Amino acid sequence: MPLTEPHHDHSSPEEPVVGAQDAGESPSAPPEPEPTLPEPVRQRIVALTAAVLPGLAADEVPVPLRRVAKFAPNRRARLGAPAIAAQLTADPLFRQRITARVLADAGDLGAAVVEGTAPAAADPVEVAALAYLARPRGWRELIEASGAAVRAEADSAVVAELVREAEQRATRAEHDRAVARVEAEKLRDELARVREELGQLREEARQLARTLRETQARERRATEMLATERGRAARAAADADAELRRARARLAEAEAAAGAARVSAKEARSVDEARLWLLLETIGQAAVGLRRELALDPVEKLPADFVADAFADQTGAAPAGAAARARDTDDPARLDQLLALPKAHLVVDGYNVTKRGFGEMSLEQQRKRLISGLGGIAAQTGDEVTVVFDGAERMHGLPPTPRGVRVLFSHKGETADELIRRLVRAEPAGRPVVVVSSDREVADGVRRHGAYPLGADSLLRRLARS
Repeated sequence: MPLTEPHHDHSSPEEPVVGAQDAGESPSAPPEPEPTLPEPVRQRIVALTAAVLPGLAADEVPVPLRRVAKFAPNRRARLGAPAIAAQLTADPLFRQRITARVLADAGDLGAAVVEGTAPAAADPVEVAALAYLARPRGWRELIEASGAAVRAEADSAVVAELVREAEQRATRAEHDRAVARVEAEKLRDELARVREELGQLREEARQLARTLRETQARERRATEMLATERGRAARAAADADAELRRARARLAEAEAAAGAARVSAKEARSVDEARLWLLLETIGQAAVGLRRELALDPVEKLPADFVADAFADQTGAAPAGAAARARDTDDPARLDQLLALPKAHLVVDGYNVTKRGFGEMSLEQQRKRLISGLGGIAAQTGDEVTVVFDGAERMHGLPPTPRGVRVLFSHKGETADELIRRLVRAEPAGRPVVVVSSDREVADGVRRHGAYPLGADSLLRRLARS
């Protein structure tokens, strides 16, 4: 990209003017056109200007470059190159200010360029860039010499690249010839192998032809035998049809006998049901008489209510016959079957269930969700439901307790597991108590006292179904 410079007179009396006009030119002579710069020289000029641009005072920076001066160093020369090149061409005063700082940084090389000479070992691109900015006597010749040097280097690079490519092509050709020789040897070996296989295939074809003739002979014999066997099969089918008709007749007789047996069984079941109803009626009347004899009034509190009112652990042996009510944790009976038992009591290890089923919620949300779900179970089954949480004192934020659901918190010095075991021990022998907890220690403890332990997943699936 050529950097062109119109003729402007922007020299400042308080700054030294470096290269204000070409040495040897008459002030009245018309300005010569800007030379066409080689691309490396143009890029170096922009890089030198971008490096010293932030060092200028704010009022010395042209308006189009003030935003460029604030860029980071690595972006200033890359993004601001067009604006910097245009300003160097159009504003001689700006170029003189840049030149003064660039020459100061260049040291001896800058001084040599200003004098119109350049060391033989100096980079021609650097010399041309300094000459363009300082513009000493013969600066155009320096730029042309730099362009010639750059072009010579480019031509040398092109020649070297062509030589390298030629060498690579020769190497590839030699490699291809070697590969071709190897492939030819492989093809000759493959041809010999194919000829050998062809001979083997011809021998196999002759053997297959003999086998085919033998097979056809066996097929003819098999066809004759098949015709004979078909005749035998037809006779066997006729015999089977006759036997089937006789079996159907015997089946009809058996169905008639089974109908008569069902009628007899129905009559016998009616007699058994009458006996069972009479026995249940007798037991019911006996229970009413016993309740009247013992003068037992309806109770307002259940055993679990007494445990809820106690603040200290009441130790004691398990009730007699409690082991008779215990069930294996692997018992196939489901939660619904246990809750269908009369006067069943469901005891739930609260946080053990909630943290397994919806542990991503807060503790308050876990309690609300579990208590609400247990309210639905209590309403559906009519059973007594008690849920136990760990906590030294009653928690805040509980929803209104649903009808039939009792919410208990363990007191200070007591865990929810201990409170669950006290609830189980307080129940009378013979009452079905179902304890829901995936804690093996809790399950083993309540099983010894005759309760039915179930895992937390059984209750979670029951709540999900509700």
